[in-house]
Amino acid sequence: MSNREVVVLSVGGVRFVTRASTLQQFPESRLARMLDHDDQEFKLVNGEFFVDRDGTLFSYIMDFLRTLQVSLPTNFSDYQRLQREAEFYGLYLLADVLSQEHLLRPRPEILEVRFSLQEMQAFFRIFGSCSTTVETLADQITVFTGQQSGQSWNSPFSSQKPLVLLPLERPSHHDMFFHCGTDCSAGDQFVARYVSIKPDDRKLINGTNVLGLLLDTLFKNGFHLVSTRMVSSEDKVECYSLERMQRPACLTVTVNQTPGSSRVAQAKKSQVQKGK
Repeated sequence: MSNREVVVLSVGGVRFVTRASTLQQFPESRLARMLDHDDQEFKLVNGEFFVDRDGTLFSYIMDFLRTLQVSLPTNFSDYQRLQREAEFYGLYLLADVLSQEHLLRPRPEILEVRFSLQEMQAFFRIFGSCSTTVETLADQITVFTGQQSGQSWNSPFSSQKPLVLLPLERPSHHDMFFHCGTDCSAGDQFVARYVSIKPDDRKLINGTNVLGLLLDTLFKNGFHLVSTRMVSSEDKVECYSLERMQRPACLTVTVNQTPGSSRVAQAKKSQVQKGK
């Protein structure tokens, strides 16, 4: 690659190496004009363009120029400062997108686990505000059924007949239902239901153990417990409310070439986060 194609910038002491074509995505911007030495804010020192601005925020500017997307971390909060930086560099389309802060901010995702223990069986129903999360969780949960002897919840199943997979009940895209435990069949034979939750490969029959593993799985996926309450004291239905922050939307910018004119840029606000 020739020296003309490689551009080095030092922004507030942070060094960036990129292509000239990347900086020329928007010809009217100050970054594009900088390459023609047409801006006094950018000093050429030892072959590097120096500018006294925030280097950390400039990393998001560079990411935008390279991908034509605005994708910010979940914990990002400096929207106004980044908008101000975009305006300084003459990237007014980016500044306009950043002004619509509500599209970029992460939003809380709610999940509710209802648990009911009735004699030798435990019933679970899970509701989620994001259908994608519920779908992902449903792929992790497997229910098996088979017959066994004895009345203990922890009776071994290895010597019994092969277990049969059972589908989860999915009343809608936003919830699922399953249960585990034992139910009397005939004589001393019991129909047993086991639950496995990936990546844990155990087959659990005890409802309390399944609840503990389910909550632990959700905690590892970024959820935290908000509250617990008794939905129905008569039916002994407990409700666990959990929450996590969804990743912010990723906004894509399309740059079109129109005949007889310079490139025209338009914001295409496409939310990457599904299940809303």
